[in-house]
Order: sequence, then structure tokens, then C-alpha cells
Amino acid sequence: MTENQDGSEDMVTPPTKTSCSDLLGLIMREYRDGLVSYAEKMLGDHGVAEDIVQETIIRAWRNMDRLLGMEGSVKGWLFTVTRNLIVDWVRKPHMRREVVGGTYSDPSVGADPIEELHRAMAVRPALGRLSAEHRAVLVHLYLCDRTIKETAELLGIPAGTVKSRHHNALRKLRATFPVEKAA
Repeated sequence: MTENQDGSEDMVTPPTKTSCSDLLGLIMREYRDGLVSYAEKMLGDHGVAEDIVQETIIRAWRNMDRLLGMEGSVKGWLFTVTRNLIVDWVRKPHMRREVVGGTYSDPSVGADPIEELHRAMAVRPALGRLSAEHRAVLVHLYLCDRTIKETAELLGIPAGTVKSRHHNALRKLRATFPVEKAA
């Protein structure tokens, strides 16, 4: 209900199909490109930015009745949802992979096969010096590309134990392989 100037109250009409489609059209026309640009600047990846904005628009569609009746800025709501989705994306397990020594090298660039073989030959004995528990956690997390939760379930241990074994195993491997400093 809304209050008129004379103090009487009127019933607020529920959102209509037309007003919902109008607002969704406005969002797509006016805000989509700005949201994509914002997400791309935050993430550095246009494809992921498009996915994030698509999810933002889906959430706007699902909350259309709230957006039509809200007093604040629709644009502010959209950017807040986009920012929250970006934070969620960055916090996902695929973003938390720790790298053992050195820097990341893009496999699509074409790594030297001899260097890869040398690295594998150096890492294998180091993995052998880890306890079976630490080695199992690393194998599940890195070679099998499992999450902490999946690894915990498969090994029958708490997720916190997986995290601590993961951290300790990487710490031991780092001690074995000193990081090369860039020139």
C-alpha cells in the first residue's frame, strides 16, 4: 500500500507481465554492456564476465516483483549482484589451487617436453618422500582435480584434515624445491 498526500492509502497494483518485460528490456538495453565491462575488468576474462552477467540477469528476472517495487536504484542492485557473483566465482575451488614453486605456465603455449620430463622426474621422488596421507590428498586434489569436499568424502576424513594435509604437503614440497628468482 502507498500513502497519498491526504493520508489515505491506495493498494499497490501487482507487477504486470508488461511491466516485467519492460524492465527486463531496460536492463538488457541500458545496463548489460556496463555490467559485462565491470565484470571483465574485475575478472580479466570476457567469457566468464558474460556468464556472470547472464546469471545477474536471471536473478533480476527471478526477483522482478521486488525490483519493480523497490525504492532504490535498479542499476545499484544489478551491480551489487554482479559484484557478489564475481566474489563467489573467485572463491570457487578452481581459483584456490596453490602452485608449487615457480610461476604458472600456460600449457597452450607449448611447454618444452624435455623440461616437463625433467620436472616430472624431480617431483616423483619428492612425492615419494611425503607420507601416504599427504600424497593421497595431493593426488586427489591435483591429479584427479577433485574438490576438498570430494577428497574428504573419498578418503573418509574431515575437510579440515584435507586442508591441513594439503597445506603441509605443499610446504614440504616447497622446502624440497627452492623457488627460482626471476632475473
